[in-house]
Amino acid sequence: MERYAKQIILKEVGEEGQRKLLVSKVAIIGCGALGSMMANNLARAGIGKIKVIDRDYVELDNLQRQFLYDEEDAKQSLPKAIACYNKLRKINSEIEIEPVIADVNPGNIESLIKGYDLVLDATDNMETRFLINDACHKNRIPWIYSAVIATEGMTLNILPGKACLRCFIQSMPSSLPTCETEGILNTTVAIVASIATTEAMKILLGKDVREEALYVDAWRNEFLTIKVKKRKNCPTCNGNYEFLNKKTGSQFIALCGRNAYQIMPMKKLSIEDVYEKVKKIAKILAYKDYMLRFSIENYEFIVFPDGRIIIKGVKDEKIAKSLYSRYIGN
Repeated sequence: MERYAKQIILKEVGEEGQRKLLVSKVAIIGCGALGSMMANNLARAGIGKIKVIDRDYVELDNLQRQFLYDEEDAKQSLPKAIACYNKLRKINSEIEIEPVIADVNPGNIESLIKGYDLVLDATDNMETRFLINDACHKNRIPWIYSAVIATEGMTLNILPGKACLRCFIQSMPSSLPTCETEGILNTTVAIVASIATTEAMKILLGKDVREEALYVDAWRNEFLTIKVKKRKNCPTCNGNYEFLNKKTGSQFIALCGRNAYQIMPMKKLSIEDVYEKVKKIAKILAYKDYMLRFSIENYEFIVFPDGRIIIKGVKDEKIAKSLYSRYIGN
């Protein structure tokens, strides 16, 4: 308990509270800017088990705002879940950290969050957030919505029986700004992640938490609260889990601003199978149990353990499908 001495002194925590934190389990979905900061805060605070789930890998332009990672992680194109795990185990070797390299989808989200006391959203798209909302509502798990763009950010505590995300945001927005077009101020990330992880600790300790959404503009020093009321006709609150009940199949997803496509094949492929298929015709850049990287025709392919493949250098879905069919298989 010595490492938590300054936290135990706080009347809001105390020794009993610290023991509660040490047996708590938190799942963080997304391990980029917000997620890496959240994971850092919670590991240092002594959360007993932290699961970090992310589908992506570290790139050089992440380092401006993704506080855990460094140039070596980017050089190796390490999966963010692995890079996060490597850092957290050096920060706090006394807690359990589970890295999961996966794309969160209707087929796996419930198994990923089962048995956890709290879920933290650190994703970058509304469809995944609505999916988290459905899964957490169905399984009565509290979760915290957080988002950052440009100099602005927002966070909202969502508790079982209270207003959910779809009470606040009723439907999928037709379009949203992205970090590629608007940028991100790294101090906004730090503020929103710190507020969200403070609220997370309060939830885990059984304390009262803010029920309003909190809006932040770090550049203008603005903090505003927005009341969120439970809607009678909210589909999620009425048990209509349309995002959770979506069928999954082969998917080709453009990764925003990256000139890259992610492919989630209907039939799972192993890293070993892909390696055997391409080893004679590709330049192998990395071959590990958590990732295979290779290049062909000036395109870079990254294969993950869950069967996902990212093809870099592609702007058109037809080209992505053609490359996948040519070198990986239908």
